[in-house]
Amino acid sequence: MRTLPDRLRHTLMFEGIAIGLVMVLITWVLDKPVAEAGGLALVLSLMAMAWNFIYNLGFDALEKRHTPLGQRSLWMRVVHALGFEGGFLLIGLPVIAWWLGMGLWQAFIADIAFAVFFLAYAFVFNWAYDQWFPVVQVSASVVAQ
Repeated sequence: MRTLPDRLRHTLMFEGIAIGLVMVLITWVLDKPVAEAGGLALVLSLMAMAWNFIYNLGFDALEKRHTPLGQRSLWMRVVHALGFEGGFLLIGLPVIAWWLGMGLWQAFIADIAFAVFFLAYAFVFNWAYDQWFPVVQVSASVVAQ
């Protein structure tokens, strides 16, 4: 549904904002130095960009089969956000534990807190992105040319 350049713009915008937010949250909530928070935010962002790109390609392919072009319902947005965050929770857990010198349980709690925050962030960002950059519907006659 979205072109490769559009998907890249989406990912870079999402992660650029996320880096700033995560740095502030880690510094403020976990009382970590800015450099440590910034390093972790950057690493998690790079991991999230890769996951975001892969996840959205797969989600778009599934969604294309089940919904009209460009018409994401509230339910599909909820499924999208939960699937992304659930997958990233598993990917990020060992990195958070190692980077912040925490046990897995502490890192899991921190990871859950970030996941809850990012569920809301992803929902709002993706809704706004769709408003700013709507999916262009191409008719079958244009595609055939």
